[in-house]
Amino acid sequence: MRTRPLKVALLGCGVVGSEVARIMTTHAEDLAARIGAPVELAGVAVRRPSKVREGIDPALVTTDATALVKRGDIDVVVEVIGGIEPARGLITTAFEHGASVVSANKALLAQDGAALHAAAEANGKDLYYEAAVAGAIPLIRPLRESLAGDKVNRVLGIVNGTTNFILDKMDSTGAGYQEALDEATALGYAEADPTADVEGFDAAAKAAILAGIAFHTRVRLDDVYREGMTEVTAADFASAKEMGCTIKLLAICERAADGGSVTARVHPAMIPLSHPLASVRGAYNAVFVESDAAGQLMFYGPGAGGAPTASAVLGDLVAVCRNRLSGATGPGESAYAALPVSPMGEVVTRYHISLDVADKPGVLAQVATVFAEHGVSIDTVRQQGKDGEASLVVVTHRASDAALGGTVEALRKLDTVRGVASIMRVEGE
Repeated sequence: MRTRPLKVALLGCGVVGSEVARIMTTHAEDLAARIGAPVELAGVAVRRPSKVREGIDPALVTTDATALVKRGDIDVVVEVIGGIEPARGLITTAFEHGASVVSANKALLAQDGAALHAAAEANGKDLYYEAAVAGAIPLIRPLRESLAGDKVNRVLGIVNGTTNFILDKMDSTGAGYQEALDEATALGYAEADPTADVEGFDAAAKAAILAGIAFHTRVRLDDVYREGMTEVTAADFASAKEMGCTIKLLAICERAADGGSVTARVHPAMIPLSHPLASVRGAYNAVFVESDAAGQLMFYGPGAGGAPTASAVLGDLVAVCRNRLSGATGPGESAYAALPVSPMGEVVTRYHISLDVADKPGVLAQVATVFAEHGVSIDTVRQQGKDGEASLVVVTHRASDAALGGTVEALRKLDTVRGVASIMRVEGE
């Protein structure tokens, strides 16, 4: 074993960063044995240096993150500060000054992953980011390495614990959205401002990363269709149960049937209770991968939190340190396929549409005619009426988003249609 330690700079010492520092200290001997050399925490960049950080030598703490990554004796920079800047500048500076990087920054990787990979390659360094998607769940490495010889066709997953907790609570207790959100906030699952989670921004960033790796194609955050879950109601769950389904906020990355393009999207969807993702409860994450040779694989576990995320960070740290010792680098960006990313209008799936209509003869025929005129085939129809008003629920066969959109616009123009109560995609079949 080499006695000279590999030096690690830690950028950020919040919930995740403090756990990374703790594990590095408490598991130091095991980490050294697994790597082949000891690892040393050489500096910790923070915004508030006066805060007491248990187990961290105050002499290591600095507010000058740029100076830390420029030192030249740093082997690995661990970035867990999040956001776009200053993280982007610090990571590229780290590469330029001889350090490899381990990051948990999903937003930055989804927006500028290609540029970061290029900077790492130009400097002969590693960029690892297992912790950027689904916390402790090993997912990036299996897609990037274990399935490198296979053809991945679909990645379907629950990648945000906050939204899964809220939807699971609505499903299991009948609670409304706001009531479930309030409980998630009280338990610490939801931030004071939950927008990034409930509007799908967090999941969309993860979908961009997953799609890029799975399909060997550059997929940026702007390429991902995003729809939040704030409009999901108890009535939607009641309809889902009648169909033998539940509702999840899903990240869906798909290769087109002809293999010529890909799509990436995040939105609420009904999913059959028979599908493995339907049983994912609470704040847990799970990702379902479908490939040619391996078939169907599911990855499940805690998708957030200090210790789980730190576990993924430390896994990357061990891999990067081993590479440093051997003089090698791990896999970089694989974007050779360069497939176009299709717009949401071309996505084909099933739909559940709930309409408020007049309860009188001929309404069903009118509605069915509109669907037929737009090339959308109906699978099932359910109608309930009382006192001149009725609820009409239509479940379609697979249709494009554009065709369904045209259908709904035409339905709104019918005198007998009082309103469109809800529209939800049906996935997982």
